[in-house]
Amino acid sequence: SPFQLYYNISSFVTLSFCLSPSLLCLSLFSWKPKESKAAASHSAPGWKLFGKIPLRDNPLKNSTTIQQEYESGPSPHPQPMRRKNLEFEPLSTTALILEDRPPNLPAKSEEESQRHRQEYSEMVAGAKRREMKEAQKKKRQMKERYRQEENIANSMVIWNMEILPNWESMRNTRRVRDLWWQGVPPSIRGKVWSLAIGNELNITPELYEIFLSRAKEKWKSFSETSSVNENEVSLADRESSLDLIKLDISRTFPSHYIFQKGGPYHDLLHSVLGAYACYRPDVGYVQGMSFIAAVLILNLEEADAFIAFANLLNKPCQMAFFRVDHDLMLKYFAAFAVFFEENLPKLFQHFQNNSLTPDFYLIDWIFTLYSKSLPLDVACRVWDVFCRDGEEALFRTGLGILRLYQDVLLQMDFIHSAQFLSRLPENTPAHALFSCIANTQMISNNRRWNQVRNTYIYIFISGNESGNDVIDGLFLILKYKY
Repeated sequence: SPFQLYYNISSFVTLSFCLSPSLLCLSLFSWKPKESKAAASHSAPGWKLFGKIPLRDNPLKNSTTIQQEYESGPSPHPQPMRRKNLEFEPLSTTALILEDRPPNLPAKSEEESQRHRQEYSEMVAGAKRREMKEAQKKKRQMKERYRQEENIANSMVIWNMEILPNWESMRNTRRVRDLWWQGVPPSIRGKVWSLAIGNELNITPELYEIFLSRAKEKWKSFSETSSVNENEVSLADRESSLDLIKLDISRTFPSHYIFQKGGPYHDLLHSVLGAYACYRPDVGYVQGMSFIAAVLILNLEEADAFIAFANLLNKPCQMAFFRVDHDLMLKYFAAFAVFFEENLPKLFQHFQNNSLTPDFYLIDWIFTLYSKSLPLDVACRVWDVFCRDGEEALFRTGLGILRLYQDVLLQMDFIHSAQFLSRLPENTPAHALFSCIANTQMISNNRRWNQVRNTYIYIFISGNESGNDVIDGLFLILKYKY
């Protein structure tokens, strides 16, 4: 019976374990002629956790032999593995197999077979070319990555051992400025930024804690009462914009998921922005500040990030934009237009013909210091140069972006150009961008940025009656004072 068969098999297996390990080599249900015991032992497959391994080349060793070999000393060290040459062999083309028609279908003619063989050869060759091209691209990227890592390591030694200990005496030397242009090593970027931005406001960590406590009290009172509507924030009391911070934090680097609610930096960003809104109630919180604070938080400790944030926003350019000083903003836009026409006359004329003025794209770039428009690593390099050269670097970067995408923008109308510049490609290459920035000259009639900005007289012509002069206006440069 089936039960009796199962009982006999179970008994046999149990008996096999009790008698000798050699019995395990026997086959219960052999469909082939049995081999001799020696041959079976020699050809027995090894085993691993999830399947068989190839047949052993040597006979099985008993425990005594293994113990003797172990006690005799370690075996010679194996030869170190050699790194394979990075030559890539296309693999996916092996799936392209030329097959004849199934037997139940009419056979191909000789002409059709020849044509199919030719098409098959072209498909395989094309697939190999594409794969080899992709493999070579990855190889170049890997090589460039290794080069960058080596440069960063060498640069970090120079910064730590020579530059930072002698900051005041070395920061403006040609050697340091050249090294600065190449990018500050990420591990010391926060330190360099703090030194470059400075602390003219004399803010201390204790002062930060005071304004943070005030912000927390206001948040508590807001939660107990009705929340403030974004459109109801008055200029007289910008501290009420504390409630607007919550709306903006979730939109800060959304693809990184570190500043959203529940993320590791959400509360930290909330604290820094809230403390600043209480520290400068005349400015309060303005959209775009969250991106600047977020970049600082990624590179500095909490109190240091607040100190750098407050001092950075106190710079003339940032204060003009965040306080929405129309007259000063127009000065910056007009000065930018001068260098725009000087460096990219063809694109400048194209924008003029399409009535695309700098305020359509510069406002977002300046408000966020490019941290929203460019990839984060590229934006940090822009910040490096900004900390070195000041506000001029921001407008020079804008011209570099226009130079980089000049050929594309020349083919676009007003709407598409504005959309493109407000949302730049996510894969903006750092090397190409900084090459374009380096090729941008910030000298016009032997005058540099600050001189040009301060020696132009502007007339402002309102575009419409909406009341927003900066967005709707159009400025004209009337006179240049020598």
